[in-house]
Order: sequence, then C-alpha cells, then structure tokens
Amino acid sequence: MKLRYLVFILIVLSFISLFIGVIDLSISDLFHLTESQKEILWISRFPRLISIIIAGISMSICGLIMQQLSRNKFVSPTTAGTMDAARFGILFALMVFPSAGTMEKMLVAFTFALAGTFIFMKLLDKIKFKDPIFIPLVGLMFGNIISSITTFFAYKNDLIQNMSSWLQGNFALIMQGRYEMLYISIPLVLFAYLYANRFTIAGMGEDFATNLGMNHKLVINLGLVIVAIMTSVVILTVGMIPFLGLIIPNIVTIFRGDHVKATLPYTAVLGAVFVLLCDIIGRLIIFPYEIAIGVTVGVIGSGIFLYLLMRRSAYA
Repeated sequence: MKLRYLVFILIVLSFISLFIGVIDLSISDLFHLTESQKEILWISRFPRLISIIIAGISMSICGLIMQQLSRNKFVSPTTAGTMDAARFGILFALMVFPSAGTMEKMLVAFTFALAGTFIFMKLLDKIKFKDPIFIPLVGLMFGNIISSITTFFAYKNDLIQNMSSWLQGNFALIMQGRYEMLYISIPLVLFAYLYANRFTIAGMGEDFATNLGMNHKLVINLGLVIVAIMTSVVILTVGMIPFLGLIIPNIVTIFRGDHVKATLPYTAVLGAVFVLLCDIIGRLIIFPYEIAIGVTVGVIGSGIFLYLLMRRSAYA
C-alpha cells in the first residue's frame, strides 16, 4: 500500500473519531457550533485525537529503532523491559519525590527506561544463542522481574492503586492541559528520520559500521536515548500500550524491506492508523462506555503477533 493511501485512511479515521462520544456531535453541527460543542471539540476531542496519533507514531518508531539496533524482529519496548523500567522509574519518583511535577517524573522514568534498555542490550551481547524467538523471551523475563520488583514496592508503600493507572493505556482521561508533553516526541521523530541511515548501518553490525567510518556505539546510544524518552513520555501521558512497537514495524518491513529511512514514514502512519482504529473500536463496542486502548490493542495485537510467528515458521 502506498503512503498516500495510509495518510488518506488516517484522515478519514481522524474525522470519524471527532464525532464519536457520549455527547452527540454531527457533521452538520460544525457550521453552527454552540459554546458547549466548541469546548467539547477543543478541550476533549482534538486533544484525544492528537495524543492518539502521536502515541501511535512514537511507539511504532521506538519498535522500529530497537529492532534495527538489536537485529531482531521480535524486540520492542514491550519485550525488552523498556516499558517496565519506565514504570519502575515512575514508582521511584512517587516514593522519593512525592511532590514532583510531571516533567520531573518524566526525567526519572527516562533514566530508568534508558538504564533498563542498556541492560537488555548488554544481555544480548552476552547471549551466544541468537535465536530470534529466544531473545525477546529473555526480554520478557527481564521485564517481568522489573515488574515484580515494582509491584512489591508499590504494595509495601501503599501505591498499588497509583501504579495500576500506568498498567493500561487509556485515552479517556486525555484533555487539554494533560497531553501536551507528547509534543516532546515530535522533534525526536524528526531526529530519528535524519539518523535513519545511520541506524540501518548500525544494525548491520559493529565491524561493518566501523569499516564505514561510523561510531557504532554513539549511534546505538542515540537510538536508545530516543526510545527511552519517547517511551517515558507515552507511559506518563497515556499509559502502557502493548504490542504496538512489535507488530507495526514487522508488518511494514514485510512489504517495504529493512531500510529504516524508507520504512520509517510507513511505520509512523500505520502505527497512528492502527491505534486510532483500535480506539474507535474500543469506544463503539460497548457504547456509551469504552474499553481502554491497552486492552483493545493487546487483544488485536496479540492475534497479529501470533500470525507473524506462524508466518515465520511457515517460511523458515
């Protein structure tokens, strides 16, 4: 599918999303909006739409970068412990800096997410058995260890309810004034596009990159910093969205190849389309109530992930 078709689908879904909600708002109302309808659009519907698009783009690109740098198609912030480490960072901030603002929490979450990702990458260097399925299993075990530690300290400090709000992604609470931190991801996406060719070369191995005169470790570290920042921002603003960074880059690379600069625009737009579609389904299936985006993406994403595994076995 060409990029312009994906963009067209994104525009159509975005338009549909604006008119889905408990309070009725039709297309004809756009020509004579009341004050309450204007508030609904600008305070709730537009912020929600923007946050869905940015979160979908961010997590999909995080998965693409991690898969390229680790040279494994089943690595993502979900399967490498990055999200779990960021959540542990949020708990640490709640315990040590209870009066800290959102930006301070983001910095702590970023530090923990970066440290967790670096530890996972070091584990990859130590593992001799480089089976594509084995490596993400190690990442899942690593993430579960971090998650268990987080849960233990949350119970001990009576913060389990605070932490449960970070477990599942949820756009229902997104309003004006509560999503603007996501804008931090926009320059990082542009930076990732400018460095896309370097990520492609880095993914070919340290010896290959060094022979081309590139500082392999610097590029790896830059990629991991981008992943850690964007993951922390999304978790703090929206919550955890599983499988997104895993399945979207895999779908794109099946049709577009492994060149990061060529696949990054497709990955970004398809990620936004997928999250927006899941959000619309979650809002309509039990209307006027809604299902959290973490649940919707988890159910649909797990099915796609199983298909990718079976497809890999069929073509192995």
